[in-house]
Amino acid sequence: MLRRSIPCKPVMSQPSPTIRRLVNLKGPNIWTYRPVLEAWIDVGELAGLSPQALKATYARLTAALPTLLTPGGGIEASKGFAKQFESGVWAPALIEHVTLVLQQRAGMPGGFGETRATDTPNLYKVIVRAWHETVTLQALESAIALIFSAVKGSVLAVDPIIDTLHTLRIKHCLGPSTACIVDAADDRDIPAIRLSAGNLLQLGYGINQRRIWTAETDNTGAIAETISRDKDLTKSLLQACGVPVPQGQSVENALQAWEVSQEIGLPVVIKPSDGNHGRGVFTNLSTQAEVLAAYPIAEQEGSGVLVERFIAGFEHRLLVVGGKLIAAARGQHACITGDGTQSIRTLIASQLNADPQRGREEDLPLNYIKLDSVVELEIARQGFTWDTVPALGQTVVIQRNGNVAIDCTDAVHPDIAETVCTAARIVGLDIAGIDLVVQDVSKPLIAQQGAIVEVNAGPGLLMHLKPAIGLARQVGRHIVDYTFPPGDMARVPVVGITGTYGKSMVGKLLYHLLGLHGWNTGLSTTDGLFVQKRKLHAGNSANHENARRVLLNREVQAVVLENGAKQILSEGLTYERCEVGIITNIDWTQDLSEYKIYSPLERSDVYRTQMDVILPSGMAILLADDPQLLALSQYCDGQITLFSKAASTPALTEHMSAGHRGVFMDHGQLIMAEGARRYNLCNVAAITCTEQAQNHQQICNVLAAAAAAWALGVSMELIEAGLLGFDPDTALPS
Repeated sequence: MLRRSIPCKPVMSQPSPTIRRLVNLKGPNIWTYRPVLEAWIDVGELAGLSPQALKATYARLTAALPTLLTPGGGIEASKGFAKQFESGVWAPALIEHVTLVLQQRAGMPGGFGETRATDTPNLYKVIVRAWHETVTLQALESAIALIFSAVKGSVLAVDPIIDTLHTLRIKHCLGPSTACIVDAADDRDIPAIRLSAGNLLQLGYGINQRRIWTAETDNTGAIAETISRDKDLTKSLLQACGVPVPQGQSVENALQAWEVSQEIGLPVVIKPSDGNHGRGVFTNLSTQAEVLAAYPIAEQEGSGVLVERFIAGFEHRLLVVGGKLIAAARGQHACITGDGTQSIRTLIASQLNADPQRGREEDLPLNYIKLDSVVELEIARQGFTWDTVPALGQTVVIQRNGNVAIDCTDAVHPDIAETVCTAARIVGLDIAGIDLVVQDVSKPLIAQQGAIVEVNAGPGLLMHLKPAIGLARQVGRHIVDYTFPPGDMARVPVVGITGTYGKSMVGKLLYHLLGLHGWNTGLSTTDGLFVQKRKLHAGNSANHENARRVLLNREVQAVVLENGAKQILSEGLTYERCEVGIITNIDWTQDLSEYKIYSPLERSDVYRTQMDVILPSGMAILLADDPQLLALSQYCDGQITLFSKAASTPALTEHMSAGHRGVFMDHGQLIMAEGARRYNLCNVAAITCTEQAQNHQQICNVLAAAAAAWALGVSMELIEAGLLGFDPDTALPS
């Protein structure tokens, strides 16, 4: 995990732009809801370039990167950006913009960007969306190098930069199948946490979380997955239940493969017993030579070899999710057409592999044709070699399988849809990719002697997301809806607490009250990390790492997280949304100069982060005595509860007169009110931590905690009993 953050000191202007500080904001922050890199960059001599030098620099940049001023969707050039280029005016956002364009060229969405001046001359904060911190840092550093080379008159080659970023994206970012599930979850406000460097995800929090690994869920049974990997066993189970499958059996050597081929009848298919992605699969073999040649190649791709009767028709992949057919795609042979002058080897490169829809990356619908023994055998069956020059107009089949990328979802006959769903249930898979061979998918299966040839766990989704031909299918949405049916909770209540004073005590009080309510509660605070009756970490745990540990815990039914200003500025929030957001109070003179935060407005932006993430169904808990703090309520999507030590606080009385909630002290009594309704609780002096109602700060802490517990559905009686029984010295496990 990237973590660079070094103190920034005023420096002399440098010849080239230099990153002085780099902060990885992993969650919602003062800039945006999404993870970003915040780079403090000394732009060096760029700020002092003459208009003529700037014009020349911009001309070189746009020649090297033509999309700079007209990027694709997702990147909005700063206002007047193009005119600044034309006029030769220095644009500090240039580094930000080039970084986003490079990311986009490498296959990532552009995303958020921002550039802000600091009080240090030539030092700017450049903020860019971080799809993965390693990739974005490389894009940022490449943007700086590219710009400075343009200043010097010799622009770096862009293609190698893009290639490097593309390689890093493939290595570090989520694959397209997993990414579509994350996007679908995001559309439903379901949080997603990446649990590994691969594609293992947690959707939701705490006890209500579910795990997904590409197109497998935690409902996908290990036995079902094991069955699906054994093609012979899968076929026998399907056959026993009346599902049409090709006749065949496993073999142990090439000679036996030929013997079995004769028994079941030619032509046949030779394939690995547990292979995938169509590797080592040979179809329509009709001679002994073809069978003997195919066997060793199939053997290399798996732990055994199957011989099956060849089923005439087209290869199809049908996706079943939760017992329903969701999407279907059809394959086609990969062929070349002779021109009378070029060899088969050359035509494969120019006609097939030159197709922009083909590539080695997993985000392209078709794979490159490899010049391997499989293709060599295929063209040999037609009497050709690599160097054969086909006649003008002559068609040569290069690959018979593995090119499934034509959407045919709407054409699937109900009989076929029912059959493939039955096959998934027989194997036991909740999400399955069914390989079917049939002439016409719009007609019943048995009538045309079609058959199911494989049932796959963890199927790839790209063929449905980005078909070469036809409509894209929102398969990620179906998987998320299956995993979390409408009305099914993905979240547990999350309470975020910020402010200058009182955060830890409010967290401790709320942890105590929610425990009495019967919830296994996780608490991340400066006092430590706790889950119900256990201390998991001693010392200051109010940080991203420990807060994440609470959200990952499958025992947790509610989460209370402390977020100080410095954590928000150095890491961002750990959660993307919360049910309750509390701001205890703000010291508007707090020293945040190390983050280049000076003015009350800048400080306000820090604490606004807590308001921004409250769910529409959630509640903000705010101190009523601070007008500047109350101004942040406009950024809350949910409701507002105000608290104050004084019942007569103007903002509080106005708020309650409008029918809203207030929690306050009146003649020594703790009062919880909603509009004109008042609920009288205990005497505040009876609550131990208030020091007989003499400690103003502790009274405010009690009021904030009571308001939050109320927002989460804790009864008045339990809140009162919990406050009276609260002992700050024993409230947390030791």
